Amino acid sequence: MSRLNKSLYTVSVFAKLNTKRFFRDRLSIFFGILFPLIFLFVFGGISGGNGAPTFHVAVINQSHSTFADTFVKQLTKSEVIKVDDSITTTAQATDRMGKGQLDATITLPSNFGEVGSKNYPTGQARVSFTQNNEQAGRGLATALQGQFAALNQQFTKVDPPLKVETNQTNQKSLKPFDYAFAGLLGFAIVGMGIFGPINVFPELKKQGILRRLHTTPLKVWQYFLSTMIAQAIIGIVSLAVMFIAAILVFHLKVVGNYIEILLFLVFSIMSILGIGLAIGGWAKNERQAAPLSNIVVFPMLFLSGTFFPRFAMPEWLQHVSTFLPLTPVIDGIRLLTTQGYHLVDIGPQLGLMAIWSIVIYAIAFKLFRWE
Repeated sequence: MSRLNKSLYTVSVFAKLNTKRFFRDRLSIFFGILFPLIFLFVFGGISGGNGAPTFHVAVINQSHSTFADTFVKQLTKSEVIKVDDSITTTAQATDRMGKGQLDATITLPSNFGEVGSKNYPTGQARVSFTQNNEQAGRGLATALQGQFAALNQQFTKVDPPLKVETNQTNQKSLKPFDYAFAGLLGFAIVGMGIFGPINVFPELKKQGILRRLHTTPLKVWQYFLSTMIAQAIIGIVSLAVMFIAAILVFHLKVVGNYIEILLFLVFSIMSILGIGLAIGGWAKNERQAAPLSNIVVFPMLFLSGTFFPRFAMPEWLQHVSTFLPLTPVIDGIRLLTTQGYHLVDIGPQLGLMAIWSIVIYAIAFKLFRWE
């Protein structure tokens, strides 16, 4: 057996030992698999719950008529239709619909509300919505037509002068749960990749196990690689459970390629794992590991889009959070899973993850201590 084969055999042995140790430990199973699943149901219930039917819309008023202005003011007072006053252009409205922030856009054309030959205002409002929001768009059109019907009765009993036209764009938008799910996968990856090693390594040092391993021909790269393989296997099992629950319970529609998603998740686990290896390998005990891990983890959890979307942050903070290690992971998961992107389409995310991986593992190898 060649030296390379012996080295790889050693890696496979330790990878099997680490994997078996995880699945034999009930506490590890709870925090590695069940705990992220609990978060999935909690946040899934919040983002995917069914409340009173309301429509979040933008109103693009292209008309200068007094009737159009009055109609928009009345629309903002509606309890069913919630108008976002900050949106003033069609481009802004289309962008917000694509991000799932709006259900539809109501456009009042330039001739809306003009008084015709019959001495009453006429016009046709246009309701635009994305493919994913067809039901909401048509529901809004029905609600809007109901308001027009009441106005029409004031003007004429014959041909309704105010009508609603529906228009479905070719763009797909994300539901609130789509954003929540990608963030929750990121939370699970952080739990496995960072909290796992920082809990295990100090304990192994305390028991003297790593010191005894250091007396063997085992190299640091072999130990790291075996840990990476074991964590990838464990992580895929945990994330697969979350995918199954999301599809069956919250009706997540995965439009991406499962093989590409799998490859990206494995890369994500190994990338974030480097942080855990660096902290856990350096710390002598839990008192050193816990504070440092919290300093690293919590900013990523709150700024990388784990619990709420980054587009809700101030613009300057969005730019800063773009370069955090967890941000390209969550963005990549969202793009691949719910927006149908391919690996070749997410080059910026993959590139940033690769750069962070090189930096993090260089630090991990430099700081690792056997005791």
